Amino acid sequence: MKVNIFKALWGVEGTYREQFKRTKEAGFHGIEAALPSQADKAEFKELLEEYNFDYIAQIFTGGNHADSFAQQVQQAAAFKPVLINSHSSLDRETFEQQASFFEQALVIERQAGIAVGHETHRQRAMFTPWTTANLLEAFDELKITADFSHWVCVCESHLADNLADLELAIKRTIHIHARVGYPEGPQVPDPSAKEYAYELELFEKWWKQILNLRQAQGAAYATVTPEFGPPGYLHTLPHTNQPVADLWQVNDFIAQRFRENFPKRG
Repeated sequence: MKVNIFKALWGVEGTYREQFKRTKEAGFHGIEAALPSQADKAEFKELLEEYNFDYIAQIFTGGNHADSFAQQVQQAAAFKPVLINSHSSLDRETFEQQASFFEQALVIERQAGIAVGHETHRQRAMFTPWTTANLLEAFDELKITADFSHWVCVCESHLADNLADLELAIKRTIHIHARVGYPEGPQVPDPSAKEYAYELELFEKWWKQILNLRQAQGAAYATVTPEFGPPGYLHTLPHTNQPVADLWQVNDFIAQRFRENFPKRG
């Protein structure tokens, strides 16, 4: 199974052409980004073809969440993404409201013929291990994008008390957002720093479990996006707002860890 590493455009400076060029030179398989504006749609599609990039589309539901999801899936389909990563529903909705959304979302996903990973993200329905487990148990077809940095932050722990829910989530993961969190926040300042060695090792253990399961399930490839974000995810110095680390280098460190530790396996 091949591990395809995508570049998140979140926080990357420059025009689309500059971003694509730098991403290609850095050896990434494709990009993950929100849908382009109507004005940028044609250029975005042309650049995907020019650079021979696979695309993971990010969508964000709001208002009538089911209608919003349907509209954005239709828009994303025009770019032929390998999958869609969705920030879905809301944490404050009841389970019944969330279940209604995901029931409709699964129908829309089947109609579109594009796999959707619903992200484990704060503010969204899957903001905790237990709310996610309730939804996964209710819907056998439901799949996730695993960004466990949010759970570590929300639970203010390394998830030692949530192992059953974590195991279920790992089994249903189709895409990894590779960001390392810690109990007091969703993003360590620099994953290469020795003071966060424990968190890096813990997250890499979870990522390895996901990749091993994807291989056992017969997947031809797995997708991973290092997704450390810019300020205010990225820590800054007081009074100056100066980032304490270089965002590109931080994400590249994670990409290199995957290339070294999770190479193509037969």
